[in-house]
Amino acid sequence: MSEKPKFVYVIYIASTPEKVFRALTSAEMSKQYWSGNYVESDWKVGSPFVLKLSRHEKEDITGEVLEFDPPRRLAYTFRPHHGGMEGEGASRVVFEIEAHQDQVKLTVIHDGFEAGSKVFEAISKGWPHVLSSLKSYLESGKGMMAPWYSDDAKRTAGAA
Repeated sequence: MSEKPKFVYVIYIASTPEKVFRALTSAEMSKQYWSGNYVESDWKVGSPFVLKLSRHEKEDITGEVLEFDPPRRLAYTFRPHHGGMEGEGASRVVFEIEAHQDQVKLTVIHDGFEAGSKVFEAISKGWPHVLSSLKSYLESGKGMMAPWYSDDAKRTAGAA
């Protein structure tokens, strides 16, 4: 029996748990490091979660808040509605935030995928960039644009 795919990523950020948690849950802050996309929720357990893909996709990513324990832990379901991933069920994203002296250890666990998942393939490329951009934003005040969202990439995709 094959094991279901699971994405785990650990990054250290020169920040505080409170600032990291706020960045993960704030629409305005998330726009700064998530290539213009942003999170939206009232962050109550059971409430809807939306990642608004305002710049590049017609359909958002939706889910439900599973855990909200500031500034230590956040979890929600994650279901894309674009890019051929519409038929897959929801997966789960968990953020674990730990203070380590003057920095934060942020662990992201994204699981609940079936074997051969297109969502798993997409997030394996996406999360490292989003988390690197989050680190850059919190440490320097400037996030990064995902390279696959560049104007050149959009023109190339439009020409195909």
